[in-house]
Amino acid sequence: MDDLRIDPDVVLWSADAEGRTDRPLLVLLHGYGADEGDLFALIPFLPADAVYAALRAPLSPPWPAPGHSWYPIEDVTGADLDGRDPARVTAAASAVVQWADAAAGPARRIGLLGFSQGASVAIQALRLQPARFAFAVNLSGYAAPGALPRDAELAERRVPVFWGRGARDDVIPPALVEHTAQWLPAHSDLSGRVYPGLTHSVSEEELVDVRAFLDRHLAAS
Repeated sequence: MDDLRIDPDVVLWSADAEGRTDRPLLVLLHGYGADEGDLFALIPFLPADAVYAALRAPLSPPWPAPGHSWYPIEDVTGADLDGRDPARVTAAASAVVQWADAAAGPARRIGLLGFSQGASVAIQALRLQPARFAFAVNLSGYAAPGALPRDAELAERRVPVFWGRGARDDVIPPALVEHTAQWLPAHSDLSGRVYPGLTHSVSEEELVDVRAFLDRHLAAS
């Protein structure tokens, strides 16, 4: 798991190289079984002044499941189910950090937006590099249990995080939802909402809230 790598040749960009200059970058991290086209389709609902890069997760679920995954969950059972093996989340987040450093350079303002597995990877990337990412959007994801060396730095920086989830989401284990509800307020400048009737998905109402969050924090650049 330590040698995970994001393939730069399959990244979907919203602008060509010349059009990315002096603009904030929002990195899109899809969920389990999806691909880079999934969240890229949301760009029309998001602020036009950002550049968007949709990454493809480096793993594939077991056949015949479609798409790609950030970390395997098929063999996580019993007591480990609620933890989803945090080391795997960390390995995926490390790959995202390495890609960002190579693709965006050190000076570019970068935000993260992920769904489900991708959201969990986004939060983990914040924990690995609290100064690298300006904000994160966590849609139907969670904060992985366990401590990381720079958690105290993240808590001090109070990086803005938006957490949206559905009240009827039965995919994320309740113990992980409860952990995230305790962990994120202690380690970030948290905002967000629980959407009545929403399952493990994204609604138009949620996208309105995400757009408002991004408008605020992209303007800070």
